[in-house]
Amino acid sequence: MSNKTINTEQGHWLLAKMGKRVLRPGGKELTLKLVHELHINQQDTVVEFAPGLGYTAALLLDKKPKSYTGIELNEEAASLLQQKINKNGYKVINTSASTTGLANNTVNKVIGEAMLTMQPDHRKAEIIREAFRILKPGGYYGIHELGLAPDNLAANVKTDIQLSLAKAIKVNARPLTKTEWCTLVEQEGFTIKKIEENSMSLLKLKRIIADEGILRTLKIYFNILTHPSAKRKIAEMSSTFNKYEDNLTAFAIIAEKKA
Repeated sequence: MSNKTINTEQGHWLLAKMGKRVLRPGGKELTLKLVHELHINQQDTVVEFAPGLGYTAALLLDKKPKSYTGIELNEEAASLLQQKINKNGYKVINTSASTTGLANNTVNKVIGEAMLTMQPDHRKAEIIREAFRILKPGGYYGIHELGLAPDNLAANVKTDIQLSLAKAIKVNARPLTKTEWCTLVEQEGFTIKKIEENSMSLLKLKRIIADEGILRTLKIYFNILTHPSAKRKIAEMSSTFNKYEDNLTAFAIIAEKKA
């Protein structure tokens, strides 16, 4: 599969094509909490892993950081976002989050949402390690990812969920429990500062209205209803999310690179 063009077979890009802007498992509410807890100010150098089409980037840039760098693997998405944020000190680099090319100990804040989930565990660790490498001592790393509950969820249930998600959203999603996420982050040298949680209600009407507003929600539903193929695929996604709703959740974790 090429990383040059947006693949609307994948669930998140399909939803974006239908007009959905908030594509995070814990919704706008959890993203806002994550951004707030990063305490971004005008002296900060900020890096965002996998910004996509830029919903969170806009929130970050509202804080007027000294610099912003988006690390986006998809060439089309990187180009579209660069056009939106064409300003001195703000840029998008078309590369992988595991090999950013940025110098050691040079940024204050790193954020990544709904992107580690899509990676196998060894690649998750590589990306977290890269965040640690580029952060200055005392810098913060914030993630917002799909989670599993409870912590003692049986291995066979985890496998069933992962296989079902992969089939429904056309991405090999591998969510983790809260303890597993924290352990993964801590193993790369970080200290956990705060954990927030919210339900994974991405395709529930109440969440869509909260995330998008009533007018955009109507537009999204109209687009879905007038695209039969998209409607079938999104119905499958929704069915899968509902089937496992007791075991799916979303975590936002703030971690610090200790001085």
